[in-house]
Amino acid sequence: MDIARPDIKAKKNRRRIVTIAAAIVVLAGVTFAVMRLKPAAPTVERSVVWTDTVKRGNLIRQVRGNGTLVPREDAIRQIPAQSAATVTRILVLPGSNVKADTVLMELSDPLVTQQAVDAKLALSESEADLKNTQVQLQSTLSTQKATAATTNADYETAKRQASTDESLYKLGVISGIQAQASKSKSDGLTTQNQMQQNVVSINEKALETQLAVAQAKVDQARAMYQLKQQQLDALRVKAGISGVLTDLPMAVGQQVTPGTMLAKVVVKNQLKAALNIPETQARDIQTGQPAAIDTHNGIIEGTVQRIDPGVHNGTVTVDVALNGFVEGERPDLSVDGQIDLQRLTDVLYVGRPAFGNEDSTISLFKLSLDGKYANRAPVKVGRASVNAIQVLSGLKEGDTVILSDMSRWDQVDRIRLE
Repeated sequence: MDIARPDIKAKKNRRRIVTIAAAIVVLAGVTFAVMRLKPAAPTVERSVVWTDTVKRGNLIRQVRGNGTLVPREDAIRQIPAQSAATVTRILVLPGSNVKADTVLMELSDPLVTQQAVDAKLALSESEADLKNTQVQLQSTLSTQKATAATTNADYETAKRQASTDESLYKLGVISGIQAQASKSKSDGLTTQNQMQQNVVSINEKALETQLAVAQAKVDQARAMYQLKQQQLDALRVKAGISGVLTDLPMAVGQQVTPGTMLAKVVVKNQLKAALNIPETQARDIQTGQPAAIDTHNGIIEGTVQRIDPGVHNGTVTVDVALNGFVEGERPDLSVDGQIDLQRLTDVLYVGRPAFGNEDSTISLFKLSLDGKYANRAPVKVGRASVNAIQVLSGLKEGDTVILSDMSRWDQVDRIRLE
């Protein structure tokens, strides 16, 4: 028969309790250890991130913008209509090279033609009147001068006779009455001679005045004729300068009014670049700064000439004067421009990250020495250029950082690169 052993059963129970307690303790320890573990770093393919190494050296601050080539103000000639007319012929099309005397189009205006003829006849008439006035005045003046000369001769004769008779009277040869008569005659001719000389002088001045009036009429008629002839000549529209015809908005049969723009001619190789610079980057641009313009056919050096005081669609227009030209440049050609703002010497710099403004603190992922991991690090940056930015603190020369957009991993401080 079996004998009951209560002590053995008690030992089994104690062993079971100890085992369960130990298992619970181990499970709790493991759970606590697991909870203390950091989450695994997310994996990022190395091929999809863009990295750069921090360098020390000279950094040229630049800004960049796109734009177009436009004619310089002194290289544009817009040709207006000088009278109301009708376009009868178009001889040259936009894009053609023209010279100053090249006829671009022909206009028709019968009224201008008739006015030019009338003005020419009026000029001829006024010139004939001037000549007739000159002849009449010269004839009158000649008659007056002849009369004055006769009077002067009579005066001189009477003067000599009076002087002789006075001498003879003193010698007792003639009577006092005869001497007095000679003197009276001489005195009378003196007054008459003076009056005749005054008449000649007055008529000479009157002649000048009348000729001036007649000449003014001639000048007026000539000015009117030149104006009408200019309007007549303007019916044959000429380029006026050598260059390229860029705009001709007219059509045959079209009616134009005075002041209507008929055509625009631009001098070749006298263009400037109008760049559109983002308003946030335009604050440090100044006139005289060097620039480089890429026409996609070559690079042209230039200088900042003008900065538009206003902002349009978030950009500031900057005019760059070109120091040369390349083949293929023409008005409205799309270009890219780069302006040098400042040269920073002996500074730390790195490629410009996808996000981050200058003079701020940004967050970048810095690669570990083995290049397998990247840890987030705060970096204080200074002045920025097109492709680089100054590093003030947070990085040292030789550090490698990720410049790509890492906003997807904003919630982690460490990533693994594969």
